[in-house]
Amino acid sequence: MEQSAARIPDWGPFGKPLFDHPGIRDLSRVGVVDVGSNSVRMVIFDGAARSPAYFYNEKVMCELGAGLSETGRLNPRGRVRALAALRRFEHLSRDLGLPGLHVVATAAVREAEDGPEFCQEVLAETGLHISVIDGEEEARLSAQGVLLGWPGAYGLICDIGGSSMELAEIGGGSVGRCVSSSLGPLKLRDIKGGRRARKAHIKETLEALRDQMGPQRDRLFLVGGSWRAFARLDMLRRGYPLNVLHEYRMTTKQVRETIKFIEKSDHEHLRSQAGVSSSRMALIPYAMDVLSRLIRTFKPKDIAISSYGIREGLLYEQMPQILRDCDPLIEACRFSEQKDARLPGFGPHLYDFVMPLFRSAPPARVRLIKAACLLHDVSWRAHPDYRAEVCFDNVTRANLGGLKHSERVFIGLALQHRYRNKREGNRFAPLYELLDERDQKQAEILGKAMRFGAMLWMQNDAATGKLRFYPKKRELEFYLPKSLSPLFNEVAEARFESLANALKSRPIVKI
Repeated sequence: MEQSAARIPDWGPFGKPLFDHPGIRDLSRVGVVDVGSNSVRMVIFDGAARSPAYFYNEKVMCELGAGLSETGRLNPRGRVRALAALRRFEHLSRDLGLPGLHVVATAAVREAEDGPEFCQEVLAETGLHISVIDGEEEARLSAQGVLLGWPGAYGLICDIGGSSMELAEIGGGSVGRCVSSSLGPLKLRDIKGGRRARKAHIKETLEALRDQMGPQRDRLFLVGGSWRAFARLDMLRRGYPLNVLHEYRMTTKQVRETIKFIEKSDHEHLRSQAGVSSSRMALIPYAMDVLSRLIRTFKPKDIAISSYGIREGLLYEQMPQILRDCDPLIEACRFSEQKDARLPGFGPHLYDFVMPLFRSAPPARVRLIKAACLLHDVSWRAHPDYRAEVCFDNVTRANLGGLKHSERVFIGLALQHRYRNKREGNRFAPLYELLDERDQKQAEILGKAMRFGAMLWMQNDAATGKLRFYPKKRELEFYLPKSLSPLFNEVAEARFESLANALKSRPIVKI
């Protein structure tokens, strides 16, 4: 008799996992280096290729583009530091067994008269070939980095580096028009005539860019270290409870208020409070002038910070379309379940078990339910007394793409209830305010359903219990095959009753 495990599984709305696909496994660990005008950074991606984790991430502030406007050459001191950084990165990549590094250089190297000489020196000393990309290509790669984290994103990308600023439009999963400009903080710092002359130059440049890009009234995605530093200062001013930059949202009004806040404050004190480096803080005034004029010129409906940019765009460039079409959140959660759960593969069964409680859930909520079910057991190694807190902390701060901050808290709260009935009296209470009361209740119901469903562990192809929920009659029914009745002990009964109470329903058990 054939086992039911031999059946072709129904992978549901999110498709089959791809991290073990032979054509995609090579993307599970990729090293890229971005030689920018302000910094040189190496990132090694690892894990689920569609939503990679940062296996290694190191940055050296070299300021290659400092003084470029005046001399036409790379900063001599920065050039020495950049070469040393690239020697180190090449050595590390060999020790870690990477097949190679993908190295790109942007505005400073492409504009400096000694840029080709620098690339030859790097090649001679390290064997690394630097691809010097033009401004439009830089914009395109940054936009692809945003698409890696937000597959359905639409709007305008603004990537600010040290010596340039790029704009690109995205929509329908692809990149549209791309333009580049000289509005990088290092170049703006060299403009003669003080702030008045600088602001006039910024206005003139952005109006010309608007003529090229056309109306862009959708979301504005900000990419680059100066924007991330600004977001940290906005978080500080607002007393924002979740210190995660990716997907952080701001309104144009909040941006204006933060600009005023920075202008009136002691910069050294702000820098210390927000955890911004002194070299980055020195560039904030120039970036602020750009951002102020940018939002006046394009009038976006809202603003989002993207931690993904050109480096992630390089990885996205290597992805086949079948992988690009996958949901980055679900792929990351599948990978985590396979790697860390006690019973890999139970997550999809748990998802099927709890879904009768959420039959009218919209697609955006369904993906959060799926993600929570896949992650329900990946923190089991934590001490039982702290497991609920570890679950919440991990998911709200994890490197996961395609998640708004409120969605992070929803999954975290559900996982917290997976291990604990109540949530009162812990240090995460301020984060719950990112959800309204209805969503908090939905997360509690999901968590308690997972807590109950986890009592029914068994082989993935075995029969199991089923839930049926009748909202109008306020009845929650649980059906269990008679052969499995020993699983429904007093602990399982208590968890089932807790779930019914959360649904304000009468619990009914049918064996």
